[in-house]
Amino acid sequence: MEILKEAGVLLEGHFKLTSGRHSNKYLQCARIFRNTKYSEELCGALAEQFKNDRIKIVIGPAMGAVQMAYEVSRSLHCENFFTERDEEGKMSLRRGFVVNPDDRVLVVEDVVTTGGSVREVIELVKAAGGVVVGVGSIVDRTGGKIDFGVPFRAVISMEVESWEAEDCPLCKAGAPAPVKPGSRKI
Repeated sequence: MEILKEAGVLLEGHFKLTSGRHSNKYLQCARIFRNTKYSEELCGALAEQFKNDRIKIVIGPAMGAVQMAYEVSRSLHCENFFTERDEEGKMSLRRGFVVNPDDRVLVVEDVVTTGGSVREVIELVKAAGGVVVGVGSIVDRTGGKIDFGVPFRAVISMEVESWEAEDCPLCKAGAPAPVKPGSRKI
C-alpha cells in the first residue's frame, strides 16, 4: 500500500470501471510503471509467488498489463506477450505471438475487478493448447473472492466497493457523471 500511495495509484471520486460498474475509488496502476523502482518491486514480488511453476510465457491484456507482463517475465527469465483486441473487439494474439501446445503460461493483469479480460486471455491460451499455470495481479479488488479455476495470486488484495450503474449511490446523490480513466472502450 505504501508504494501505491507514493506512486499516486489510488484515486478517489466517481469512476466508471471497464466492467461498466461505478466506484468511488479507482486504482490507476499505469502510474506504477512510470518509475522502475515501483514496477520492479511489485512485479518482482508477484513473480516470486510463481517462481517454482516453470513458466514459459507471461501474457497480459493490452493496455494495462503490457509493461507488467514484461516486468514479471524479466523476473521469471521467460518470454512475455500481450493480447489485444482485433477489429471485432475480440481478444487475440497478434504481432507474431504464438502459444504452442503445452506451453506453461502465467496470465497477468494490473488490477482485477470482475476478471473479464483475464478470462478472455485464459480462453485464448487454452484454445491454443497452452496450459494456464495461474493468474497474477498487482491488485485484487475482490478481496480474494474471484475464482479463475487456476491459482490466483496478488501482491495486494483489497475489497473496493463498486455498483451497477443503476444502483450507484453517487449517481443517486446527483454526483457529476463518472470519469472513465481506463483504456478500454465500454
